[in-house]
Amino acid sequence: MLERVAQEIGWKAASKTGAVAAGAADAVAAGIEILEQEGNAFDAAVATILALNVTDHGDCSIGGEAPVLIYDAKQREVKSLSGMGRAPLSPQAIEWYMKNGIPNMDIKMAPVPSIVDLVITILQKYGTKSFGEIVQPALRLLDGGPEVWQPLLAKTLRRMVEEEKRTVGSRETRLQAACDRFYGRNAERNDIAEEIEAFYIEQGGFLRRADLAAHKTLIEEPVQADYRGYTVYKCGPWTQGPYLCQALRLVEGFDVKSMGHLSPDYIHLVIEAIKLAMADRDAYYGDPQFVDVPLKELLSDGYTALRRPLIDMAQAAQVARPGDPFAMRALAGAGVFRPGGAGTTTCVTADRWGNLLSATPSANVYRAGGWSRAGVTFGNRLRSLNTTPGHPNCIQPGKRPRITLTPTMVLKGGKPVLAISVSGGDLQDQAALELLLDFIDFGMEPERAIVAPRFATYHHQDSFNPNPNREQTFIRAGSLQVSEQIDPGVREELAKRGHQVTVTEKPVAWPVMMHIDSESGTFYAAGDPAAGRHAAGI
Repeated sequence: MLERVAQEIGWKAASKTGAVAAGAADAVAAGIEILEQEGNAFDAAVATILALNVTDHGDCSIGGEAPVLIYDAKQREVKSLSGMGRAPLSPQAIEWYMKNGIPNMDIKMAPVPSIVDLVITILQKYGTKSFGEIVQPALRLLDGGPEVWQPLLAKTLRRMVEEEKRTVGSRETRLQAACDRFYGRNAERNDIAEEIEAFYIEQGGFLRRADLAAHKTLIEEPVQADYRGYTVYKCGPWTQGPYLCQALRLVEGFDVKSMGHLSPDYIHLVIEAIKLAMADRDAYYGDPQFVDVPLKELLSDGYTALRRPLIDMAQAAQVARPGDPFAMRALAGAGVFRPGGAGTTTCVTADRWGNLLSATPSANVYRAGGWSRAGVTFGNRLRSLNTTPGHPNCIQPGKRPRITLTPTMVLKGGKPVLAISVSGGDLQDQAALELLLDFIDFGMEPERAIVAPRFATYHHQDSFNPNPNREQTFIRAGSLQVSEQIDPGVREELAKRGHQVTVTEKPVAWPVMMHIDSESGTFYAAGDPAAGRHAAGI
């Protein structure tokens, strides 16, 4: 069935029953299969995420991560799920990182695998089906795959299914048993965790079974901001997501629609707002379990009013300008800059009961060392921490890195309207911001917004560079990358304002987007075809 459905999947879809937009067509087909089996949006999302770990491997993996936003129709609430692994708990490991840095192409850059606990938590709290049912599409993909790690991972997933079946109790209890076998929390069978730990030791890593056993997916309150009657939700400051809310608040003070879509004024405004918001991201964001992130102040009316006049509509900023939300000052200093010269995928799902999910699975898979005997491959997300003493994103035992992964959800009048997921590292929320403005200010449905020309800046710190000298991680001051479809006259005007304009024929980030039209009861889903994204409905 999976192969048949995948052959019919394109880049856009409309449905009144349910829809999925994600990376590869086979992964979308996995979610559609579960929806057709009366699963809800959360069941479908888990099937899609597990399939993405096969079809989009390299961009995501079981050893990777996936922050999630959900809208639970029964509770009428939005929640954030922290599908993000943590740094080793060992103080000696942290001492090593602080002395030697966080390496690249080395297992020491990998956080605790988070995907398994994430999908089990989604199924327990919001889903309806068993792990054994949900994992079938992914198993079929693994069984037919040519890679050496694929049968190993299939064996691991089947051991989890076996544990679920042999356990007596509720659906939630059986799901937990499957999860516990993976993370080494089973009193009798910890074979999977032992195989993962053996790989860490073989490769010279610091993670151990104690790190696996301690891992837990947190269900948190999302960050939110209002924009022209819509409420935009993001995961917390352990992601870069809140800066999109900051940028929206700055943009709201301008008449965007009268500027015209993709006009010089419009592009200039959006980029300058992004620069200001990202400067605050780089200065203040980190795991809120470890640091005091002043989100209330950063999103406040007073702080926004202080920062908005820093946008000069005639001149592009050439320095990074974080503010001071503690003292409520527009600028914290003179600014810093350093002239300079993806591995993620996407998933949104919706169902006829009104549930909605947006996730951004990733891993930047570590290839040099291969894979564990459990078939688990690992990512590099600890490189999104740094070793700068006193910095809010400095590595600590058990700390989550401040990641770029950042799903988006939008409600209006308490009802879900939009779900967006974007891959592309530091470009993710830049593209998400443009998609929101396309929809809210310019009335574009996903199939138009997703293919509209986009633009972005590298006027920010590199989220994957753990260099303790944060100024040296600044990528390119004043930069502005635009899609080649943007009018040459517009580019010339932007250059006159001081933007360092470059033109690209490649997609600026890789998004998927879904609109829920409550009046007609229709889901409109689309994924950028130029970026290899797909969408389907039932």
